[in-house]
Amino acid sequence: MLFVGHFSTLKMNLFLNGTIFERRMTYEINFMDRIIRNNHPINLETRSLISKRYKTITKAVNGDFWNSNSETAHSKYVGSYGRGTAINVSDLDVLIELPTEEYDHFTSLTGNGPSRLLQAVKKAIQDTYPRTDVHGDGQVVVVKFSDGMKFEILPAFRNLNWLGNWDGTYIYPDSNMGGNWLSTDPKAEQEAMSNKNGYDRSNGLLFDTCKHIRAVRANNFSSYHLSGILIDSFVYSAIRGWHWRRPEDISCDNNVVSYEQSLVDFYNRSSYWSIYAPGSGMKVDASKDWEVLGKVLNNIAK
Repeated sequence: MLFVGHFSTLKMNLFLNGTIFERRMTYEINFMDRIIRNNHPINLETRSLISKRYKTITKAVNGDFWNSNSETAHSKYVGSYGRGTAINVSDLDVLIELPTEEYDHFTSLTGNGPSRLLQAVKKAIQDTYPRTDVHGDGQVVVVKFSDGMKFEILPAFRNLNWLGNWDGTYIYPDSNMGGNWLSTDPKAEQEAMSNKNGYDRSNGLLFDTCKHIRAVRANNFSSYHLSGILIDSFVYSAIRGWHWRRPEDISCDNNVVSYEQSLVDFYNRSSYWSIYAPGSGMKVDASKDWEVLGKVLNNIAK
């Protein structure tokens, strides 16, 4: 929604530390400058297409590695789509679990085992999508469709402890620097994000903020990369006690507080080396995207 040549006033309520701060915010030109509740939904048509392609890719990998034609087994959404913070233009991250014996095989190979694993997964997908751009990229297999939708497939293995029990985390390949194996805990991250987005916590403000940052980056800073896990991890910490108003909250009309400015202030007090993923506590590499995050936050708060 655009407002050109005139102003529009919007009243929004945010809540922090026991007091509601009613924002009567005036917008000029662009209504999207500030965070709006339940904005940036992914439309049903796009969700249906995502689901269709997700099932097709999953079936292809299951066929080669599990001798199965299941469209859903061993596969789950991760990344922003799995955490609930994706928008229409977000990449789709999918973790596909592979049999443990495949891990034993690729770790026993000389040379870059992770790269060879990515090539094997790439072949499985390319057999199903022969005219689609499918290629390995560091830690994932990228499936880029002609309409711009992009899937990033992360092949992974259950991380077993010394007793042979799964600890809930996954091991995945990193083909950079000669090859390595890393770990991830997407379930812990998804649960932490979902809990903090709940009615008794941020009441939806967490997801709305993460989505809005993505939208502003896509609209105003499209030439810059900004990691989704950096966005979500930063907002998870920066949001503190802020939440959308609940019916039982008590209103106070005498204060005007900018939630968006509080995000900028938190950013200015933070450093790129101090960002950790919610739930898993894993270190987030923010070195390349930290300045871009600052640009986006300042654009939102101005």
